[in-house]
Amino acid sequence: MKRVITLGLALLASIGTAFAAVNLNTATLAELDTLKGVGPGKAKAIVEYREKNGPFKSVDDLTLVKGFGEKSIEKLRPDLTVGDGNAVKKK
Repeated sequence: MKRVITLGLALLASIGTAFAAVNLNTATLAELDTLKGVGPGKAKAIVEYREKNGPFKSVDDLTLVKGFGEKSIEKLRPDLTVGDGNAVKKK
């Protein structure tokens, strides 16, 4: 019985992680690339913009990144967050 409960809890934890929003201010290239509609090129553009301009203040700031328009941002919005902007230091 303990094994079943442990397995169930592990499954619930993994589902929560799978549905967690990706933080634009801390996500790696690989994490950004997992988003539907964001390939390697767009992921790289997000990271480069973030490194040059500092953290995103809102998901809407993604319009400032080449390749993202309002329609694509609306599709991505449920999967994105900006969280703690202090996590990324401006270079």
